Amino acid sequence: MSRQKPELLELDAAEWDAILERSKTGPLGKKDRELLRLLGESFLWVLCELEKTNASLAQIRKAFRVDTKKTEKTSEILPRDTEPSCGDEESGKEPKDGEKPPKDVKKKKKPKGHGRNGADAYTGAERIPVSHELLKPGDRCPGCQRGKLYWQEPRRLIRLKGQAPISATLWELERLRCNLCGEMYTAKPPPEAGKKKYDETAVSMIALLKYGNGLPFHRLARLEGNLGIPLPASTQWDVVAKASGRGCVPAYEELVRTGAQGDLVLHDDTTMKVLSLLQENQRLAQTGSKERTGMFTTGVVSFWEGHQITLFFTGRQHAGENLKDLLRQRAAECGPPIQMCDGSSRNEPEGVDTLLANCLAHGRRKFVEVAESFPQECRHLLESLGKVYKNDDTTRKQGMSPQERLDYHQTESAEIMADLKCWMEEQLAERKVEPNSSLGGAFSYMLKRWEKLTLFLRQAGAPLDNNICEQALKKAILHRKNSLFYKTLNGARVGDVFMSLIHTAERAGANPFDYLTELQKNAEAVRSTPREWMPWNYRETLAALENATDDRRGR
Repeated sequence: MSRQKPELLELDAAEWDAILERSKTGPLGKKDRELLRLLGESFLWVLCELEKTNASLAQIRKAFRVDTKKTEKTSEILPRDTEPSCGDEESGKEPKDGEKPPKDVKKKKKPKGHGRNGADAYTGAERIPVSHELLKPGDRCPGCQRGKLYWQEPRRLIRLKGQAPISATLWELERLRCNLCGEMYTAKPPPEAGKKKYDETAVSMIALLKYGNGLPFHRLARLEGNLGIPLPASTQWDVVAKASGRGCVPAYEELVRTGAQGDLVLHDDTTMKVLSLLQENQRLAQTGSKERTGMFTTGVVSFWEGHQITLFFTGRQHAGENLKDLLRQRAAECGPPIQMCDGSSRNEPEGVDTLLANCLAHGRRKFVEVAESFPQECRHLLESLGKVYKNDDTTRKQGMSPQERLDYHQTESAEIMADLKCWMEEQLAERKVEPNSSLGGAFSYMLKRWEKLTLFLRQAGAPLDNNICEQALKKAILHRKNSLFYKTLNGARVGDVFMSLIHTAERAGANPFDYLTELQKNAEAVRSTPREWMPWNYRETLAALENATDDRRGR
């Protein structure tokens, strides 16, 4: 049954309680009956919307004008008002005579990086030096006829043009045929034509667009077709799948071995569909099996000797199991690493010794979710954590070492966190907060994991949160959003390989396109010495190979 979109109704909890009280003493008035009618209509409309197959929460929220915050900043969630926050009596004081009242709204600064790029930003541009048509360094100045001209930094002009992501060259080899014997004579292809139909650069471009930027094969095929380069989606898959085994898989496996030796390991899960596993789930359901049916992509970020290594693993295993398999390759002399994750039990690897830290941002988010219902309590906690995050930002800006950062937090942040813990325990002990309420649940989450949430106060190098891994997982989430699924576990494996190589290269400041290309061109060398072909050192390896080649030619 279809119903019209309901009228907007402004009704808070106090008004609703008043209506219920009036209903106990006698008949309701016209205004109360109208409110109940609107509530009933709204409820029926929501039921009708939920019955639709294409219904979404976003549409329902829009209909009721529910304000969904896209930021978790304290100033946006809880705008400053005249009421003091818990533990902050000064904020509610009236300004003295002659004093200016505090400004509630600060002038928003223009974010950095939102302007035109300079010429130095175009690192991939072809650089063409242009000499002066008449003059050169050392010539006499044609203006004053007395001075001498010296070389200066050249003026740079940027000119941009469009081109297809993948270009094609069609060689038309002339053929001649004898009219008597029928013998055919075909021109030899020029050396620059090469022997391979798909150059390494074409493979790198497809992989970068697909696994680095989330462009599905069918969408790329449509784009290339519009530009006169028809490249079917199935062909693209065959190309990248074949190329992954040449030089990319050995480099990925070396990244895994190196990542296992990291001092700090962050990890998390996101859901990912694999069609072959979905079909397997159907068979399991028919047989009544209790085997696991979930599918995940685990993102692991490992810090090793100043390098950030990002790894992806897709399949049945969750984050804890994937981390366990990873750390099995860890050398015994390395000792236990710092492990950062959220508070989920499936993130803890069984039988592996780590220094476990939990994500403070996840604990903070519990209070963000209930801030509207408990503004004063949540403001106190959010502002306290804000001071801790500000201290951490100071250590980052000043480039402190892990030990210096630990000392700074112990001096500046330890007291803040201790006071916060005492305050939460007091709120629960004195029943100022109901333990079974949503706010009580947020308190319990923090207090239960307090030692893991505050490891940064005791262990050098321990981070506050898992945000770096959350950002890395956006690679997999972007793929899921656009391509929806992997077809098979083999396809997921190829995706994990390219995503890991691309994201690690980006974090190392290397060019992912160039890196993937060189791995394919030097596949034999990568297989024999993969450690020399990591994103942070492959350029030095290439330079050494070129020097060795020049030396052999010189002899």
